[in-house]
Parts: sequence; C-alpha cells; structure tokens
Amino acid sequence: MRIRVINPNTTASMTAAIEEAARAVAAPGTLVEGITPTMGPASIESHYDEALSVPGVLAEIARGEAEGVDGYVIACFGDPGLDAARELARGPVLGIAEAAMHSASHLGRGFSVVTTLSRTAGRAADLAERYGMDRFCLGIHACEIPVLELEDPKARTVIADACRDAIHADNSDAIVLGCAGMADLCEWLTEEIGVPVVDGVAAATLTVQSLITMGLRKSGRGEFAAPPPKHYTGLLAEFSTDGQEAHS
Repeated sequence: MRIRVINPNTTASMTAAIEEAARAVAAPGTLVEGITPTMGPASIESHYDEALSVPGVLAEIARGEAEGVDGYVIACFGDPGLDAARELARGPVLGIAEAAMHSASHLGRGFSVVTTLSRTAGRAADLAERYGMDRFCLGIHACEIPVLELEDPKARTVIADACRDAIHADNSDAIVLGCAGMADLCEWLTEEIGVPVVDGVAAATLTVQSLITMGLRKSGRGEFAAPPPKHYTGLLAEFSTDGQEAHS
C-alpha cells in the first residue's frame, strides 16, 4: 500500500516532520511518502496562499495516479484542493482538518481547535460546518505563531498555553491541532495538558489506510467523477485534461 502525504506548502523541513508523523502511525507494509510540491507558497496563512497552493497539490495527485499511489493525505488544515483532488484520484483522499475533527468527535462532547494565526480561524469554522462538526467544535483559538515559526523551540510553550486556555474557555474534552506544522507536538501536548490532542496528519493517514484496507475507493459517479476533458492555456497548460498540450 502506498500513501502520499502532500504538504501543500513548499517548505521541505515541514514536509519531513509531516512525513515522520504519518509514518509513526502507519502499519507495517504501508509505504508513506511525504511530498513537497514544486510550486506554491512557503506557508499557507491566507485565502490567497491557499488558492495558489492548489495547482501544486493537483500536480502531485496527477503524478501519484500515474505512479500507482493508493491514497493521499492533504496536510494543511485548510484542506486546500480537496474536492478537485478527489476528482483526479482513484483512491481515497483525506484532508487533515476533516480527519482530525471527525476523530475528535469520538472522544468527548466537544473539542477546541488551536490554530496558528487568528486570520485562519474563519476557514476552520467554515470547514467545521461543512463537515457537520459545528455541533462538536466548541471554539477556535489562535496562538498567533506564524507557520514558519512553529519550528522554534519556544513555540511549544505558547501552543500548550493556548490549548489550556481553550479547554477552560470552551469546557472542551479534546484539542484539535489546527496546523500540520504542529504534528510533532501531539504526544507531548497530550501529556502536558491532560486531554486528548488530535493531530490531523496521523488521523488522516490512518483513515486513508483503513479505507484502502477495506477495499474501498472513491466513488466514480457524479460530482467526483474524473473531470471532463478540457483545454487549459498559459501557466495552466500542463493541467489540460484533454490529452493535448495547450499553447498560450
């Protein structure tokens, strides 16, 4: 079984940490590959960043399909390009926000999300509603640490404090980490704050692995059928689905 964990940003050190988190939970015999796209933003902290990360994600999905990959994880809490990726892929594709929220909903009456910057909280709230998780999502809290500063050793203390504050403010039973760059803190945070802390990278990897193990693949009907053949031009020429090279 081959699972590709795609980091939608282009920071290789973050991809390495994400890959390690995914491999830590994968079953023996499951090959997990962390992928850094060749195009996209260094980090994703705005709608603009998210939109421009999607072509790189889709290029990696297309490459994976050509190479026989069985399933994919999109390792950014905004779940960028998830619907389009599901159109391209034959196997399951999971976003980490989707997987983390569903996993946390099994652990108590409700959870809090702790994310990076407050400007990303609206996107997390939109996803909670989309996934039917707004009943369980009791609050969304920012630690105000930019994504590329999460690797600073001092960040973990700030994140832990934000998690404690969220638990008390929301009376929640679990924490969902709102960024793939926090994946390596999951076990430490669980011990530190005394409630379950859910990392979406691990949750999505295990969900994809389980679906493949059960022999389940994406439905090829309707909305998530392969996109219709179409010609693209300019910078998007390589994304044409009609089998012809496009020219601007």
